[in-house]
Amino acid sequence: MKLLEMNGIQKAFGELEVLKDISLSVSTGEVVAIIGPSGSGKSTFLRCATLLETIDGGSITYLDQKTAWTENGIVRYADAQALRKIRGYFGLVFQNFNLFPHFSVLRNLTDAPVSVQKRDRAEVTELAMGLLKRMGLEGKEHAYPYQLSGGQQQRVAIARALALRPEILFFDEPTSALDPELTGEVLKVIRSLAEEHMTMVIVTHEMAFARAVADRVVFMDGGVIVEQGAPEQVLGNPTQERTRRFLERYSEQP
Repeated sequence: MKLLEMNGIQKAFGELEVLKDISLSVSTGEVVAIIGPSGSGKSTFLRCATLLETIDGGSITYLDQKTAWTENGIVRYADAQALRKIRGYFGLVFQNFNLFPHFSVLRNLTDAPVSVQKRDRAEVTELAMGLLKRMGLEGKEHAYPYQLSGGQQQRVAIARALALRPEILFFDEPTSALDPELTGEVLKVIRSLAEEHMTMVIVTHEMAFARAVADRVVFMDGGVIVEQGAPEQVLGNPTQERTRRFLERYSEQP
């Protein structure tokens, strides 16, 4: 089943065309890794998918619900009530964690499910405690973000996204702010989610991780999808010269 369909997405900032006619669909249970050089439009694409940026053209559909579409050259979005429901379909994990610094770890997890989704506090708290245990953060529920390592903060951010019970999780370079040791902690958590067939779209610069976890790798450059396919094909035997150059340059980096 197609959980997300994005067709002909265009986005510009002033004169700068960041996304040029990009189309991508994600099926339930699929893990899609998006790779590419800095400035290729990866993060902007994610921000459009999660409604943090408006699109200039194209269409977005979640679970057959029209989210954004272009009509007579004008982009229209679903009404506020529909968008509120659609936002409940996805969670987003940022590269810089974006935890609320004045909230405890537990409140970071429970605030949105209780105040936005209007779920029962006791049920949400029980779920949150279970998620913290799963993330290896037992006993940290009363800590504040500044008391945690970067890896712990990112695991709290993943737990917070999961507490919303999303259909799909988006990750925007979830390990780029972490040192190698902490990176391993976070990738282990994402790998476990992949094993449970959580639908995920992961913008990453971790090529070995993309190869191991993704069902499909998408290579973006210059605001377009240059190549996509199975990890062993795109990363091991790319058909496009631009993909080959990127991977060669990437492997040369220290």
